[in-house]
Amino acid sequence: MTSPAAATRQEPTESGLRKFRFGAGGEGNKDEGGARKFVKLAQTAEELGYDTFAIPDHLGNQVGPLAALGALSQSTERIRLGTSVLANGFRHPAILAKEATTIDVLSKGRLELGIGAGWMKEEFDKAGIEFESPGTRIRRLDESLTILDGLLRGNEVNFDGEFYQIKGLVGSPRPRQGPRPPIAVGGGGPKMLALAAKHADIISVATGTTREGKLRLSDMTMEKTIERIDVIRQAAGDRFDEIELNWTIATIVITDDREATAEMALAALDKGYPPNIAMDVRLSVEDILNSPYLAFGTFEEIAEQIREVRRRTTMSYVGVFPTQMEAFAPVIGLLKGQ
Repeated sequence: MTSPAAATRQEPTESGLRKFRFGAGGEGNKDEGGARKFVKLAQTAEELGYDTFAIPDHLGNQVGPLAALGALSQSTERIRLGTSVLANGFRHPAILAKEATTIDVLSKGRLELGIGAGWMKEEFDKAGIEFESPGTRIRRLDESLTILDGLLRGNEVNFDGEFYQIKGLVGSPRPRQGPRPPIAVGGGGPKMLALAAKHADIISVATGTTREGKLRLSDMTMEKTIERIDVIRQAAGDRFDEIELNWTIATIVITDDREATAEMALAALDKGYPPNIAMDVRLSVEDILNSPYLAFGTFEEIAEQIREVRRRTTMSYVGVFPTQMEAFAPVIGLLKGQ
């Protein structure tokens, strides 16, 4: 039987690296214009040549991800549909498995199920859901992923864990993809990356955050990214080559002067913008231009930068936020099939 990762696997290039895939969605995907506008956004991503469209999971001003995927399964034709990523604490894995396999059937096998430990304490507090310690959330997610793996395959699951007890439950309906839809797990810290390496078919390599929820500026460098990949490689062992690695470009600026744009970005950081960045290190212009998470330059320069990211890290699944998917689309044309 094939691996779940086979659904997303690209034939390797001559260098042995995976071919590129491109996804739109994630944290920048807010439904501020209503559900109809949201559906149009996914249809636009399909028209522009993106491989996946992913929906975040927040309790604020946006659509519910699972209901939205059901709608998108009928309003799109080719694009794969994902979650980026579900907060594990919001749903019991037995209920999630039922919804996920239903979406996979409705979409004719296009689901990529992204799930994480949950990180926005404010949302848990507002909903009256306990926001557990990081270690507890990771252990809970470990159990959920074990349960999901069985139920998404249509197996009978018996599980007696710290958080969940499953007694003779059979996963249904059977998913369209075999043996199950691919599971994506995102993380930036070593414990989350090690957990992802244990369970996931796709790992979203994120930057780490401070206790206040700010992104660590140092984690945006190429060197720190390579360190996170090494954590995955060591934890995955023989599985490493089966795992598809994803990252999301936070900022894309199309410009004829990369260096000047990088200098402007540094000046903005020095002034405290954006406020969600923790200034734990002072970057150089070279650091900015080499960062996997920042893309400044012409379309051709950005395409070459992405090739270099893949060469140095093996990451091949490129994500962008919906607000920038049209600006980035010409780069897909330069990289598709490579």
